[in-house]
Amino acid sequence: MDKSSESVWKKCLQIIKDNVSAQSFKTWFAPIKPVKLEEKVLTIEVPSQFFYEWLEAHYISLLKKSIRHHLGNEGRLEYSIVMEPSVEGQKNPYTVKFPARGNAALRNNPVSVPVAAARTISNPFIIPGLKKVNVESQLNPSYTFDTFIEGECNRLARSAGFAVSSKPGGTSFNPLLLYGGVGMGKTHLAHAIGIEIKNKFPGQTVLYVSSEKFTTQFVEAIRNNAQNDFIHFYQMMDVLIIDDIQFFAGKEKTQDVFFHIFNHLHQTGKQLILTSDKAPVDIQGMEQRLLSRFKWGLAADLQMPDLETRIAILYKKMYLDGIELPKEIVEYIAYSITSNVRELEGALVSILAQASMNKKTITLELAKQMIDKFVKNTNHEVSIDYIQKVVCDYFDLPIELLKSKTRKRQVVQARQIAMFFAKSMTKSSLSSIGMHCGGKDHATVLHACRTVNNLIETDKKFKASVQELQKKIAVTSKQ
Repeated sequence: MDKSSESVWKKCLQIIKDNVSAQSFKTWFAPIKPVKLEEKVLTIEVPSQFFYEWLEAHYISLLKKSIRHHLGNEGRLEYSIVMEPSVEGQKNPYTVKFPARGNAALRNNPVSVPVAAARTISNPFIIPGLKKVNVESQLNPSYTFDTFIEGECNRLARSAGFAVSSKPGGTSFNPLLLYGGVGMGKTHLAHAIGIEIKNKFPGQTVLYVSSEKFTTQFVEAIRNNAQNDFIHFYQMMDVLIIDDIQFFAGKEKTQDVFFHIFNHLHQTGKQLILTSDKAPVDIQGMEQRLLSRFKWGLAADLQMPDLETRIAILYKKMYLDGIELPKEIVEYIAYSITSNVRELEGALVSILAQASMNKKTITLELAKQMIDKFVKNTNHEVSIDYIQKVVCDYFDLPIELLKSKTRKRQVVQARQIAMFFAKSMTKSSLSSIGMHCGGKDHATVLHACRTVNNLIETDKKFKASVQELQKKIAVTSKQ
């Protein structure tokens, strides 16, 4: 590494760090390595083509600002893109000349990317009469990119999925492994990628299959002495999507046959898309040779949707179903159901069904009754968002003010009470609570909790308010 390039890049990072979130900095800037500095041209190494494209699309202005600050108006940036493992060590520099913006710079400076020659593996068995065009994709037509709501919780996964759908088998994301808890949208996104590929490349054979179905088919093939047919069928796919890959754990023969199918598809430039309820490193009972292959591409997580994303999901669902509800009801549902997308939509359906069956107008009171029952039946922990909503309603404050940096006494006290309840009524970390309350640190949360405890012991009026708030919040967390 060039010492001068390292010094300049460190100074650039100081500017960048002040202008992006901690998570964005960790994801998009921490992996970058400075390579060299020659004649006011700084070369940085990025992990992949997609990484380069993301920086160009989202952070080009910030990069320009930081480079110019330290190298002057003549400062330029050059990317060195690390190639895929098959040609490890080869790099492909793109020169981005300021004031060129985004990918326009790439079009003005085309660079050919060397691609490793695909190894041809002959099919072990040809099934008589079977043609690729006869393979049904098993994709759900309603699970499209249009119906998938993007938010901070899933942005990387969606962006990677869209990149794959534009160039299946031709990106660094092979395999693309989507992971996250139940109801976070993994299956929806996997189907959306498959549908987009079918639309853009009608000649490609795309197949979606659950891990249970794959295992059942394999057992049946063994019983019928048709393992070669089974293997060959899956090796014919251009895009193979397997849902809930974690269920292969502990099934040695299934893992073994999938290992060979995976190798063939990957080596012949076909696209693999996998989903799992956990990251590869956390999957127990899976062979190391498979886990290592899952890491060849990209593992992108889908997290719990934030409040804004939950509201957007509800509005999208209502639009698709031709439903209209008052804003206050939509927001109440979004505040109350924080676990996953599936249950968020389930709560909306429950309210609509109840109103329809009883021929009642949907009011906020009816929504509250239904949500209370729904939350009790689904056995949920109260959320930080809901605590903040109840506290803000009680003190008649907008939630934006609670999350602001204002030091007004009433706002500070409401914020401290929200932190106090978040610590005692949720499993969230102090850092997470602070982040939800306007980006405060864990020390601020601890101070808030101590302050509230002290006031409870010394101020009867304050204690009564806290007890009243506790009852209001507890409605959501009761079983």
